[in-house]
Amino acid sequence: MEKDNIAVGLDIGTTKIVAMIGKKNEYGKLEILGIGKSKSLGVARGVVNNITQTIQSIQQAILEAENNSGYKIKDVVVGIAGQHIRSIQHTDYISRSNPEEVIGEKDIQLLIDQVNKLAMLPGEEIIHVLPQEFKIDGQSEIKEPIGMYGGRLESSFHVVVGQASSIRNVGRCIQSSGIELSGLTLEPLASADAVLSQEEKEAGVALIDIGGGTTDLAIFKDGIIRHTAVIPFGGNVITDDIKEGCSIIEKQAELLKIKFGSAWPGENKDNEIVSIPGLRGREPKEISLKNLSKIIHARVVEIIEQVFAEIKAYGHEDPRKKLIAGIVLTGGGAQLKHIKQLVEYITGMDTRIGYPNEHLAGNSSEEISSPLFATAVGLVMNSIENSTQSAVRMEIVNEQSKVVYRNAPAQQQQPIQQRYEVEENYVERVETIEEPRETRTNKVEAESTETKIRRSFFDRYVDKIKDFLDNAE
Repeated sequence: MEKDNIAVGLDIGTTKIVAMIGKKNEYGKLEILGIGKSKSLGVARGVVNNITQTIQSIQQAILEAENNSGYKIKDVVVGIAGQHIRSIQHTDYISRSNPEEVIGEKDIQLLIDQVNKLAMLPGEEIIHVLPQEFKIDGQSEIKEPIGMYGGRLESSFHVVVGQASSIRNVGRCIQSSGIELSGLTLEPLASADAVLSQEEKEAGVALIDIGGGTTDLAIFKDGIIRHTAVIPFGGNVITDDIKEGCSIIEKQAELLKIKFGSAWPGENKDNEIVSIPGLRGREPKEISLKNLSKIIHARVVEIIEQVFAEIKAYGHEDPRKKLIAGIVLTGGGAQLKHIKQLVEYITGMDTRIGYPNEHLAGNSSEEISSPLFATAVGLVMNSIENSTQSAVRMEIVNEQSKVVYRNAPAQQQQPIQQRYEVEENYVERVETIEEPRETRTNKVEAESTETKIRRSFFDRYVDKIKDFLDNAE
């Protein structure tokens, strides 16, 4: 699998579990090789509440994806969501001992490690630390501090927090399904990668992912993630309302919602009626589509108002924080008729439906281009990005080892050993033999701060979960 640079994303949702296998084609687009989908049993509002049922659902989705693609799945990138996720804004700083030295990755990592030590509520853990803007000696709005001089390095952070037990339960399910966990991604971020353009992220946009059990929100401005939230309501509560309001079974309620449901009651005439077969010889039940739309409308309004409250809490009404690109709706709930118009009516913001087809190869099926699979597509993209960065890092490391070998004195000409696997040690090794400090600084400057930090943190966090699972045996 690694040879072909094939990646797998696993979306563990409340309604469905999706395993998606993909790779980048020669045009840089995502080619989906196989997809497996199973009904999600054992997950409620994005949180695993039955390990055995969740494992069975994961295995079913994995098997179907393998059969469709002909590839054997070894590891997956998994999305983290659920009602336990919350985010906080935090500002921190470090005082550098030598302001005459340029700021390097070590300084930023030191600052991030400091944020990771923040005291959280019992049972909570920091799962994601995203630096936003930096400030050096009072100079603000610095996006890339590496290579600059300064004594005080300060940054605002977007910190995502979640229940440690919920995340470990997901890890346990993956491990028990016979596959490895290669990465964790916050689901709103994965969906954003799949459906948002860089221009929208720069202008300011709110992504609303309406899933079965939860509605995820991610707000971007100036190309940076500014706010995330998980609302513990989704499409399932709409189905439950229809079931109770019309006195029908859940399966019929779901079909009614998909085929005839509308978020705008004014669209239906009073004489539009649908007939539902009765149970066990009972008389068919006749349901007015206007009443059906009223039930759906009431619940969708509640969900959107809660999301809009989060958007206002971010500060959308401040002219400097205004979300010029408006709202992008995605997820299964975005397929509900007239939901776009309702969202525009409630929020007064421009709205569009987000399809993940921008990054997909031209021959992708219509089903995969649906908002339903936005998170899964984003997870595959994230997995490919991670493996590409790992490959680039390995190439840099190998090139550096060749330089060391070629330029070393005669008594030092011996193969570079595994103990130099850590990138930092390689750089130090090269410097002591032949490379001046300025060259090393330029190499460090070449890489994006945010991408490197994001990877290094997630690498450490995934390793932490793996260690926990291994010790729990």
